[in-house]
Amino acid sequence: MLKHLAPAAIALLLAIGVAPRAAQAICNVDYRVQPGDTLFSIAETHYNDRSRWTLIYYSNQHVLEGPSVIPGKTLHIPCAQQATTPDATPLRKDDAEMKLLTGGGFAPFTDQTLPGQGMVTELVNAALELTPAPVSYSITWEKDWSKHLFPMLDEKQFDMGFPWLKPDCAANPTDERCVNFHFSEPLMTIPIMVFVRADAAFAFDSDADMLGKTLCRPEGYYTHDLDRGDRRWLREGKLTLVQAADPGACFRKLMAREVDGVSLNLFLGANTLIAEGLRDQVIPLERPLSEEGLHVVISKRHWRGTSHLYRINAGLKALKVDGRFQDIVSRHLELFWAQLQ
Repeated sequence: MLKHLAPAAIALLLAIGVAPRAAQAICNVDYRVQPGDTLFSIAETHYNDRSRWTLIYYSNQHVLEGPSVIPGKTLHIPCAQQATTPDATPLRKDDAEMKLLTGGGFAPFTDQTLPGQGMVTELVNAALELTPAPVSYSITWEKDWSKHLFPMLDEKQFDMGFPWLKPDCAANPTDERCVNFHFSEPLMTIPIMVFVRADAAFAFDSDADMLGKTLCRPEGYYTHDLDRGDRRWLREGKLTLVQAADPGACFRKLMAREVDGVSLNLFLGANTLIAEGLRDQVIPLERPLSEEGLHVVISKRHWRGTSHLYRINAGLKALKVDGRFQDIVSRHLELFWAQLQ
């Protein structure tokens, strides 16, 4: 297939009734962004499936400015990766020099039932196998996430933990995570979306569109992105935040019209609305509310903090250079969206 496909050619294909299906995707091509394009619309054109916009998002992090597309920029449209067996991990051993901690129930990122034990777990494995200063390592699973940072990592029962969001430490230096932990470079970023009723007249073209709205997030969910930069939505009462017991409760409030939107990471939101039977009744707005990185963390009191973080960061860099990073992410994205069909 041609590496460069003109927008006019794509339009012609659509006009004559050969819109791409899953087996006929217009992929492994470069696409020049046109005025009015979004990642959703580009995915619909190339994959005939708007949900696969994340394939484009993760393949073009070096081009995109956040989640927005800019007319005139060229994006690579990857083909979906087929399921493969995760790479071998000869350095991963039970009796290891470096001990990592993670937990389950966080699809598609970490869970022992997922292929490769999840996207982020596989990225960590691959980074530690590729790092220029390799050591043996183990990964322990603790289902109670509330124990991970305090006391388990803070007391150095384990060397490092993943995956964790990093607060805005510049704006909130006294946040307990900022005070007590060092963070790796982001393993990956995740888009934080606003989910709304499909029949709602809710536009989110700029931050001003959020003023006066009521959003729901689960109890314990972070809020720093709502006050980041010049937003100050919560601090100045520009937006109302309702906190519910769990993501499902937020969606039930949405359907009862008690809130205008539900703000969650894309993957948790997609999983939850399917579980709640709301596939056609709730949709994500096309503009993410924010992007958050998932990191490896280590206690600031750990005597090998610098060297261990170097191993993760150097391995991640090597993964991206040789293309394996994108292969792993694309494969897990395809598995995630396929199981929601």
